Amino acid sequence: MRIRIEGSELPGRTCTPAPGFPGYDDVRVAVQRRGRPDELLDPHPGDAAAAAWVLECTVTATDAGFDVEGPWIQGRPGGRFVYLSWTAEGGMFRRAKLMLDGVEPGTLADAVAAGLLVARLGLTDAKGQPLCAAVRPPLVTWSAGPAS
Repeated sequence: MRIRIEGSELPGRTCTPAPGFPGYDDVRVAVQRRGRPDELLDPHPGDAAAAAWVLECTVTATDAGFDVEGPWIQGRPGGRFVYLSWTAEGGMFRRAKLMLDGVEPGTLADAVAAGLLVARLGLTDAKGQPLCAAVRPPLVTWSAGPAS
């Protein structure tokens, strides 16, 4: 199966300082490889119109539903996620955890059958900064789609 992540509403190439946030230049977002925080898949500039990634994964049926694994999938069974890593001139400064436990079981079953799970989300938080922390619906919309 594949997971396609479609990000919109990026925060910009420069994120200005704010209380508790030092500000950053040359902001980019990418998917972080499991166990290799410096290996990032297809970094997109923070001022891009959109950002998208396609991740290959394997899905195994379990008593609890499905378990998703792959080189870009983080965490343990029941707590799997994809890291969207924000980097700047000084390295990584923030991450968003795109939580797979937020996918409805029926949607995941449909995605397994179709070969594609799609995540759609905005990448700017309510303060205008790069999205971070655990991301679940309604911040992300999950759907099954036909594999291309």
